[in-house]
Amino acid sequence: MVLRLRLQRWGAIHKPFYRVVAADSRARRDGNFIERIGTYDPMIDHDGRKKITFNFDRAKYWLSVGAQPSDTVARLLYFAGLYPKPPLRDVTISALKKKQPEAS
Repeated sequence: MVLRLRLQRWGAIHKPFYRVVAADSRARRDGNFIERIGTYDPMIDHDGRKKITFNFDRAKYWLSVGAQPSDTVARLLYFAGLYPKPPLRDVTISALKKKQPEAS
């Protein structure tokens, strides 16, 4: 059984709210989970910030027993100081050429 630290979506339409959970990798996104270890609210509050909360002890525990974080959770754990910087995604040259504006 491979454990993943991943996001479980809650909230309403156009108002997402996520729980950071430890779950079996074969379980559905919003299905059964083993433990909830934090929350992530991507909606910007009145201070212009996004809200992230973690139970640091439990997050460290799950990482120590071999749980693999998803890409998004790895980035959130990096911002919290619990995980090394995740590697950058591979970008192809053709994708870079499409993003550059053409000079006339």
